[in-house]
Amino acid sequence: MARSRRTSLAIGEATSMVRGTLPDSSLADVLLTYKRTHGLNGKGQIATMIYASRLARREGLPFNVERGITTEGEGQVKGLGKAPVQSILSDYGIGRVLAEEGGRTSRGSLGNIRAYLNFLNELGATASDNIASIEAWWVEQAKQFFNAKPFVLRFEAGKSLRAVIRDLLSQAKKRQDEGAGTMFVGAMLQHLVGAKLELALPNETIEHNGFSVADAAAGRGGDFDIGNSALHVTTSPGEAVIRKCAANLAAGRHPVIITLHEMLPAADVFAGAAGIADKLDVLDAEQFIVTNLHELGGFRSDKRRVTVEALVDRYNAIVEAQETDPSLKISHV
Repeated sequence: MARSRRTSLAIGEATSMVRGTLPDSSLADVLLTYKRTHGLNGKGQIATMIYASRLARREGLPFNVERGITTEGEGQVKGLGKAPVQSILSDYGIGRVLAEEGGRTSRGSLGNIRAYLNFLNELGATASDNIASIEAWWVEQAKQFFNAKPFVLRFEAGKSLRAVIRDLLSQAKKRQDEGAGTMFVGAMLQHLVGAKLELALPNETIEHNGFSVADAAAGRGGDFDIGNSALHVTTSPGEAVIRKCAANLAAGRHPVIITLHEMLPAADVFAGAAGIADKLDVLDAEQFIVTNLHELGGFRSDKRRVTVEALVDRYNAIVEAQETDPSLKISHV
C-alpha cells in the first residue's frame, strides 16, 4: 500500500513543520494508556516517541516499520539524536534540552520505536488523520517531564543526618525502580558528593559534569579530580570501576571509590581480585557526606538543618547547570 503524504525529506533532516494541536480526549486516553503500558516515562523514551511521531507525520501512514529506520548493524535508530529532537521541540517554542543523547543511546529505543510505529499503523485512519495532534501530545509529555516534581528533603528533629541522606537516596531508588529510564540514584549520589566537596573545600575549584558524561570523554581520571586523587562515585563498583582505578595508579593518581553502604563488600572483592585492594580507598557515601556536614555545623544540633539545606541548595545549583531533568532537584519541606 502506498503511503499517504509521502515526502522526499530525509529521515533525520531538521526541517520545521507547523505545530500540531492536542488531540481530543478519546485519542489522548488511548495514547496515555499506551505510554503507561509500555513504561515510556524517561527523557530518552519521550524523545524517541517525539521523533517517531515526526517520522510518521513526514512519511505518512501506514508506515513500513522494517524500511530504513535502523543504522548499519541494526543497533540504533537512524537519525535519532539530540539535534532532530530539539528541532521538533523548537517548532513548539521549546528551547530546553530534553535529552543530551536525544534517545539515541537509551536502552530499548529501537524496540520502542518499532512497537510504536506498529501501534500507529494499527490505529489506522484515527492515527493518519490525527498524526500532527499525536505529535503534539508527545511534546506535551516533554513539557510535563520538565515540570516534574522534585525529590523532597524530609528533615525531622531528632533524625540523624545519615537517615536524611538515606531517605533522599531511597526516594531516588523508588523512582528508578518505577522504570522511568533514568539512573536517579547514581545521578543524585554524584551531585550530592559534588555539593559536599564544594562545601568542604571552598578554596578548591570543583569541576562538575552531567551524570551521563563519561570520564574519558571529559578527560578526567574520575568523577572528580582533586589534588592527586581521582574520586569515583558509583552505585556499581565492579570491574569497570576497578579498571579505572588501576589506570589512575598507573598515572600516579590515588583512586578513591565512594559507593553505597551495601556495595562496600563488592568493591573490596573486585579490588582484591585485581590485586589493588591496598592501593585505593573505598568509602561509604553516606558517611562521606554526613561527616563533613557535622563538621561544618560544629557538631551543634541547632546547625544541622541549616547545613543540610546548604548542601541541598548547592546540589540543586549543580543539577540546574549540568542536567536536563529538573526532577533530579530536591525541594525543602
